[in-house]
Amino acid sequence: MTNIHPTAIINPQAEVSDTAIIGPYCVIGPNVKLIGDVELLSHVAVDGRTTIGAGTKAFPFSSIGHQPQDLKYNGEPSELVIGENNVIREHVTINPGTEGGGMLTQIGNNCLLMVGVHVGHDCKIANHVVLVNNATLGGHVEIDDFVVFGGLGAAHQFVRIGKHAMIGGMSAVENDVIPYGSVYGNRAHLNGLNLIGLKRRGFDRDVIHALRNAYRLLFANEGTLNERVDDVAELFNDNEPVMEIVNFIQAESSRAICQPALEHAG
Repeated sequence: MTNIHPTAIINPQAEVSDTAIIGPYCVIGPNVKLIGDVELLSHVAVDGRTTIGAGTKAFPFSSIGHQPQDLKYNGEPSELVIGENNVIREHVTINPGTEGGGMLTQIGNNCLLMVGVHVGHDCKIANHVVLVNNATLGGHVEIDDFVVFGGLGAAHQFVRIGKHAMIGGMSAVENDVIPYGSVYGNRAHLNGLNLIGLKRRGFDRDVIHALRNAYRLLFANEGTLNERVDDVAELFNDNEPVMEIVNFIQAESSRAICQPALEHAG
């Protein structure tokens, strides 16, 4: 194939599309599948049971699909599945799943993983997610659509981050972040809604107004969180974004919900 550089090392058992572009000094393992016009610029190492979708581009010195950093991993045939049209920048590391996490790490479509990002074993990343330089995801982290995760931030194992949330740079996130929320700090606390992101993505003013009212009710000082969630669900049952927050909070999770700092509560 003329689109594979002669210095690239590709195991003959790997499945490589005729339209893939493999640059100098890339190394591709035997169980790798490259679909469509995947592009590996140079010095990219892909191993394990890894599938990469069409249009995804990986930059030099990224390490994709190698053994998880989990002492409980015993060589089980876990997988890494990366979707279409993603950008994986230099020195990114992405690990496959483990037996304790469903055997799968998954990244959706149209995501940007900037320099030095680490995606740990069994993470689930949806679509249009941006992970800024050196963001670190511990194992089993779940990130929904359109999340922006700031540079040098880190997410604790099993944390969930709801859609359209914004994680501030250098934040240490140890609890679940509600959809549309904005958090920052060490340890991270909720700092309102991601209003800038909502406006940029064309959310209607009435929807944003309802979200702000629901947020104030959810994190007021009166009653318990469960009581306030029930009140919000009753008042805003016909508002889809608000109900997404309600359903997120009510879903089963091993982590608590990220709350406002005490001085910001209410």
